[in-house]
Amino acid sequence: MRAAVIESPGKAVLATVPDPVPGPRDVVVKVAACGLCGTDLHIMQGEFAPSLPLVPGHEFAGEVVGIGSAVSELKAGDRVAVDPSLYCQECRYCRTGRNNLCDRWAAIGVSAAGGAAEYALAPAANCVKLPDHVGLQDAALIEPLSCAVRGYDVLSARMGAHVLIYGSGTMGLMMLELAKRTGAASVDVVDISAERLSTARKLGCSGSAAAAAELSRPGGWDVVIDATGNAAAIQDGLGRVAKAGTFLQFGVADYATTAVIEPYRIYNQEITITGSMAVLHSYERAAELFAAGVIDPGVFISDRMPLERYPEALERFAAGEGRKIVVVP
Repeated sequence: MRAAVIESPGKAVLATVPDPVPGPRDVVVKVAACGLCGTDLHIMQGEFAPSLPLVPGHEFAGEVVGIGSAVSELKAGDRVAVDPSLYCQECRYCRTGRNNLCDRWAAIGVSAAGGAAEYALAPAANCVKLPDHVGLQDAALIEPLSCAVRGYDVLSARMGAHVLIYGSGTMGLMMLELAKRTGAASVDVVDISAERLSTARKLGCSGSAAAAAELSRPGGWDVVIDATGNAAAIQDGLGRVAKAGTFLQFGVADYATTAVIEPYRIYNQEITITGSMAVLHSYERAAELFAAGVIDPGVFISDRMPLERYPEALERFAAGEGRKIVVVP
């Protein structure tokens, strides 16, 4: 079958690889679409993936076409979205319900062959059936939405909070949509891209600017979310949290990224700094929210590119062009 392959840091190609063969509790999914994500860029930089070469792609959906001998809950023809998370179920964190912090955490498209291919292998337990009205090429958005849902689980959002989001790419826009639905009094968005900010305004943010200093909230924001992973944005955001507020590190930063905190201020103003790692008991809820129309695929997906243009799609994404880019086998 055809697949995109990251051969070495900085090099992605289209190649022919063996067709996936299901184990007893696996299924083979004919991929309808696979989304690109910041994690894919980190893999291209030689981070995250334990080894290369690798077929990337952890945001995908499609149709079941092959079934393992012990699979009874799925059948050929089922339309599914795939939770890429793989856990050991044995370490302390798995046994206490914090699977996303698993000591042997792995993921389809990160440590195992992913969905940037014509076919992908997945455990049956990771597949969520989709209703007929959900477009399979749109359902690649469910995985990033599940990460955003996890972010709001961490925030334990209060009604009436004033929220500031850094970044209006796919994840920042999803956080905006969820903030509106969790009772935020206002949601402001910061981004250096005028095009992306226009999308945030289209989705109904309260205010938008190229820098937070241009927005008016003298006491700071109750919730500040970084959805960029950019060091300058993170540093700026830490200084804009209101008393008793929360800073959520949601964007994926490079390993070497650092920021300076002010311990006395954190103590004196009871500021919380926290993070949100991938997916935790949120994929099924994201699938239900997606089916209910919480986000509009027509707004979020800016580019649909054929699989053979995967290297070009990565370049566009790395350049900050568009919003969500999906590849279609």
